[in-house]
Amino acid sequence: MSAIPHTMQLVKPREIFIRGVTTDGRTFRPSDWAERLAGLMARFRPVGLCRKEAHLGYSPYCVPTDVDGVRCLVVSESLRDIEPMAFDFLLNFARDNHLDVVEACLTEAAEPEPAVEDLQIARAALQRVLQAA
Repeated sequence: MSAIPHTMQLVKPREIFIRGVTTDGRTFRPSDWAERLAGLMARFRPVGLCRKEAHLGYSPYCVPTDVDGVRCLVVSESLRDIEPMAFDFLLNFARDNHLDVVEACLTEAAEPEPAVEDLQIARAALQRVLQAA
């Protein structure tokens, strides 16, 4: 039995977004900075996912992405528990280069609700199919 309460085990770690925009609003260069940093962190993986080819993909704890057209590096707080020096390196990199840092939690976008007209069209089409059968 785990010493951590059951409700605590379900909490998703926060993520830190290092945005490729400096505090004065300029785009950070080189344009592949996020991929380079993620490549450095590729060896830090959950137990069981460490394999010989780990350098060929990104760690789930440090992933480059685009958010609203801005290059970002998404860093999971779980990396702090696995390798505190690597986590500190990334945050110090952001600080030293005056990059915008935002704490958040990446979630999947919800699908938009269908319009009422779309539902009526789908219902009518379904009725036609059922009548033809």
